[in-house]
Amino acid sequence: MVNGTKRGPKQLGEIILDTANVNGISTEFLEKSIQRLINILGTPSATYKDRIFRMLVKEKKIALEIYNAINDTHYDNPEDVIITTLENAVYLGMKNDVSFIIGSELVLFEQQSTNNPNMPLRNLFYVTCMLAALTMNTNIYGSKLIRIPEPKFIVFYNGLEELPEQFNMSLSDAYEKKSQDISLELKVKVLNVNRGYNDSLMKKSPTLYQYMMFVDTVRRFQKEYPFEQAMEQAIDDCIRTGILSDFLRKSRAEVMRMWLFEYDQEKHIEMEKEESYEDGKREYLITLVVKLKNKGKTVDEIADILEEPVEKIQKICEISENYAPDYDAQKIYQELENSEY
Repeated sequence: MVNGTKRGPKQLGEIILDTANVNGISTEFLEKSIQRLINILGTPSATYKDRIFRMLVKEKKIALEIYNAINDTHYDNPEDVIITTLENAVYLGMKNDVSFIIGSELVLFEQQSTNNPNMPLRNLFYVTCMLAALTMNTNIYGSKLIRIPEPKFIVFYNGLEELPEQFNMSLSDAYEKKSQDISLELKVKVLNVNRGYNDSLMKKSPTLYQYMMFVDTVRRFQKEYPFEQAMEQAIDDCIRTGILSDFLRKSRAEVMRMWLFEYDQEKHIEMEKEESYEDGKREYLITLVVKLKNKGKTVDEIADILEEPVEKIQKICEISENYAPDYDAQKIYQELENSEY
């Protein structure tokens, strides 16, 4: 209620803020704070792609359903949910699927198809940005305590790597040296939402269960068809069997586009991993060649020991002389690449 007029969700630039009060902070006050943050963050790239999980969960009703399922709560009014997702945070590498305030909690949901141990650090960046927006115009230097919602961090994992049903990630795991009295900690709860995991949670949240079934159906058809055709078949099958049927009928084209984007992105990441692995193997080979050479082995002997072509070993030995006495394997490798040995 603002000036006696009820208003719906409002989008400011690219930062979404629902028009409601947050722990007594007025909507207009929050809007001004968010607007200032927009000025700092700027506008995100127009090429930023939405994701299917996010399309589902950014609906207040669905966010509330999943929150209730996780916490065994019984909120029944979607208008109790205040969406606080910072779209602009993608600009700083802090993209988050959905964040919202319910009661006295600031909840951050993220879906991941890979095991990312850096999620606590990512969430630290994000929640700092979010809290800065919520308290932008308050006097943090004053004597009055500023109340903030308690952050809760949840990751929904549905990748192919085998992971436990539930586990926690801690920011302190990343500390180079961990003291007994940790001053800053942040914990992320990871829920495995692949088929066969967290059955009790799935029973409490029909949408989460159907999302899991949709992903499982896509993977099943991928075993039989090329990816795009598998997607078409999976969508048809899910609509026929009542799996996210209304959502898929309404957003079929968007789902296809986004899933293909995610698939291409995953393939690109895998290719980068493979390239990185190959680069590592070549640098290791160079290290071995240099060690054997320094021990007095001849080119022929090194080639025989390592089971590599004599020409390749000869080239490595020649170029490595330029980098004595440190023999930086990475620099030797780069020169070898340039010479196309």
